[in-house]
Amino acid sequence: MTDVTLEKVGNPALGYVPVQHAAVKKAEILPMTLRSVHFVMPGGVDDPAAPSGGNAYDRRVSLDLPGFGWQVTKHAVAGEWPRPGESARAELARTLRQFPDGTVVLLDGIVACGVPEIVVPETERLNLAVLVHLPLGDETGLEPAVAAELDAKERDVLRAVPAVVATSDWAVRRLVSHHGLAPERVHVAAPGADIAPLASGTDGVSRLLCVAAVTPRKGQHRLVQALAAAADLPWSCVCVGGLGQDPEYVAHLRQLIRENGLEGRIRLAGPQAGAELDASYSAADLMVLTSYAETYGMAVTEALARGIPVLATDVGGLPEAVGRAPDGGVPGILVPPEDPAALAAELRGWFGEADVRRRLKAAARGRRAALDGWATTARSLAGVLGRLPSEPRRAA
Repeated sequence: MTDVTLEKVGNPALGYVPVQHAAVKKAEILPMTLRSVHFVMPGGVDDPAAPSGGNAYDRRVSLDLPGFGWQVTKHAVAGEWPRPGESARAELARTLRQFPDGTVVLLDGIVACGVPEIVVPETERLNLAVLVHLPLGDETGLEPAVAAELDAKERDVLRAVPAVVATSDWAVRRLVSHHGLAPERVHVAAPGADIAPLASGTDGVSRLLCVAAVTPRKGQHRLVQALAAAADLPWSCVCVGGLGQDPEYVAHLRQLIRENGLEGRIRLAGPQAGAELDASYSAADLMVLTSYAETYGMAVTEALARGIPVLATDVGGLPEAVGRAPDGGVPGILVPPEDPAALAAELRGWFGEADVRRRLKAAARGRRAALDGWATTARSLAGVLGRLPSEPRRAA
């Protein structure tokens, strides 16, 4: 019989939920000799004013990897990644040079993939794995020449390193096909989710929540357009996410809200964390996300971990994040990108059809119980690191 552990997950202020992870064997959590991995990540990884799914992922797996045999040393390198200035480039080069030959190094893709001239030479002596949260060329709003430049640099890096980690099966397929990578070198380690208490909601229908940095890629202007087309419905919407990444886009969004007379109904709440973010989720009846590109969509599983149904664009890895309940129920609605009218139509269905709401809520609760925890993510990542050679790659 396989031994299992019970993991306490959730917010300690609201009470833990015990979740059984049958795949985590007892032997994996007994005392062990830890190998070392150096994790190079962007300098703002711990900045509460600029939260992101990638930063949250990096922080969480750094905490969980020791449970699977890897002691993590974090190296946060400040800079305007993926197009850093000279001081950031020099700091990254110094950081990599200090590691002895044969060191296992995990690099966040936003740091590694834009500077092949720094990273690729180090593949001769270090054992490098690159963690890709979002392909660089998929960022929305880039000038075509900039996107093409970043895309080419990323290809050089990913073809040179022995292992690439992506955060969804969709992203693995995307990287393999787009960059011509050997499939056996590209691995998935999907984000986990901490099961939280079920959201109480507001009235069961009207409170909408969008959790995403306010940037062109997250497409909040499409959400505003859809809500304007459904202004006769009794909704309110809170947009939680950083406001500092693209001030011009934030200003445009505020203007769009004013032009449609929605100032009292759409609130840009800025970044939230901890109890404040928990409270926003707890009050939500429906999660909405209108991204142009997502490799996975951690905000979706954070909502589902509280039993909140999802209305999102059908892009990238979002269908994987939405997933299905064990009984086959789908806990969300996916709409075509670039179609605010379709989003507005689905909102009308949400408001007008009690059976639709009941079905989605039941599926969301079923999906909640089936979500993988972060232990699964850490185990997958540890497996990738463990397959890297333990000696320098170059000949002696």
